[in-house]
Amino acid sequence: MKILCLGHAAYDITLPMDSFPVENKKVRLKEKKVECGGGPAATAAYLLASWKVPVSFSGIVGDDFYGGKIKEEFKRVGVDITYLETNPLKNTTSSYIIANKSNGSRTIITSKDIDTSFKEIKEIPDDFDYILVDGDEDELAYKVIMDKKGKSISMIDAGKSDPKTVKLARIVDYLVCSNDFARDYTKMPLDYENLDTVKAIYDKLDKEFLGKVIITLEKYGSFTKIDEDYKLVPSIKMQAIDSTGAGDIYHGALLYFISQGYELERAMRLANITSAISVTRVGGRNSIPKLEEVLEYDK
Repeated sequence: MKILCLGHAAYDITLPMDSFPVENKKVRLKEKKVECGGGPAATAAYLLASWKVPVSFSGIVGDDFYGGKIKEEFKRVGVDITYLETNPLKNTTSSYIIANKSNGSRTIITSKDIDTSFKEIKEIPDDFDYILVDGDEDELAYKVIMDKKGKSISMIDAGKSDPKTVKLARIVDYLVCSNDFARDYTKMPLDYENLDTVKAIYDKLDKEFLGKVIITLEKYGSFTKIDEDYKLVPSIKMQAIDSTGAGDIYHGALLYFISQGYELERAMRLANITSAISVTRVGGRNSIPKLEEVLEYDK
């Protein structure tokens, strides 16, 4: 079995703080900054390799310090980077993250070159059993998914409802979207405390997209429909200090458990657990728990 993750690659610098900083003040960190690679598809690839699944990542980095660090991380856990393009004319995307440890929220400021399209990699000839995309590098992602229709199972990490992401969402087998995507696309209210609003949004998405729809609901878990039954699959309660990468980690874990033959509801529960554990640690990629730790919570 082989998996391809295609999309956004970035380098994250996380600043852990006890509260959000006040504007126009000087702040000295009490803890060390945390640095690691980031990006939805890239983090999913890192998780899959860490959990010993053959996985390739396709995206773009610059020929610079951050790009080199991202490639080193991938190589260390065994991610194949045959289809990772290094563009010497571009800077690697970097994200600066303020992690508010008092409530687990994070604020992300991203610096990305306007044009980061592939210049050399125009196709991916390898056959993959599963493909995960995140809306970035959309032209190649669309081509790969369409070329491998009927041969690969495809999933999108739909974090935002922009035209490129929506176009990809229409052709995948699994539309796994954030609550932000669900709200923005449907223009409907979503109230975590009112399950009817979630059902209504799900029905609209299910009607307008071909793939299986799953909506992530942060600490409440994730939502789908199995057979004729709506399913709110709950998460576990954890004390969050940093939610950076939690959604990316959810998608990587969900794809792992689906690819291993788990039934959808249990796969969603285990992905919820993986994501929940991650928010108890500062940083994104380096907060990924070990597979054994996740399974221990499921006993």
